[in-house]
Amino acid sequence: IICYSPPLRTPMFVLVGSLATADLLAGLGLILNFVFQYVIRSETVSLLTVGFLVASFAASVSSLLAITVDRYLSLYNALTYYSERTVLCIHTMLAGAWGVSLCLGLLPVLGWNCLHDHTACSVVRPLTKSNVTLLSTSFFLIFLIMLHLYIEICKIVCRHAHQIALQQHFLTASHYVATKKGVSTLAIILGTFGASWLPFAIYCVVGDPDYPSVYTYATLLPATYNSMINPIIYAYRNQEIQRSMWVLLCGCFQAKVSFRSRSPSDV
Repeated sequence: IICYSPPLRTPMFVLVGSLATADLLAGLGLILNFVFQYVIRSETVSLLTVGFLVASFAASVSSLLAITVDRYLSLYNALTYYSERTVLCIHTMLAGAWGVSLCLGLLPVLGWNCLHDHTACSVVRPLTKSNVTLLSTSFFLIFLIMLHLYIEICKIVCRHAHQIALQQHFLTASHYVATKKGVSTLAIILGTFGASWLPFAIYCVVGDPDYPSVYTYATLLPATYNSMINPIIYAYRNQEIQRSMWVLLCGCFQAKVSFRSRSPSDV
């Protein structure tokens, strides 16, 4: 859809496309990992699918962080946000996120695994304890960065609402509702992300490899739900994406349809 619709080729929609791609790859990786662990048993291929999973989920989390940074920049530097410098910054950040995710996925494939030393295994076989600790620490760091940025975004939104109220000499009900809605949406986004990933990240640190594998799957399940919820949070309510889908799939509108410019700060 992004390739088909020129109005959607903005940094915000490119980031949403990155998130969608990462979540799609994560779903594919889960299926492949299940097949090669329980249907067609192969340690080598299973290791490849685990690396694929790590890279996909890391790209998904990194894309969420990039979207958060993009929303912050759209508010903090509203006047210069649409400059070429911002576009270059977003694209560089996205390329770096996928590059780091790919490196994290290659680590177990290149030898950071416990295939030959089962005492070093973590709750996510065949990843080692040190590998899983690195991934969990990286997640906690990203979560804290997102939390800080969303707090700053809330401050900016509230400050803008207050400035508008001072200019108009009173705070209208619409301004109050819009501000409350924006802050509530940010809380839902961060709360959903934390509730989805924190159980698995914490279990990876405190869990014992001798525990039944069902515990690992039980804590990983909410993380997969996050990938299912992401399209609803970031794309479903967007009118431009909805309209482009109708144009592409159903031809219900003219190809040259007018699009309203939408700021990434619209939450």
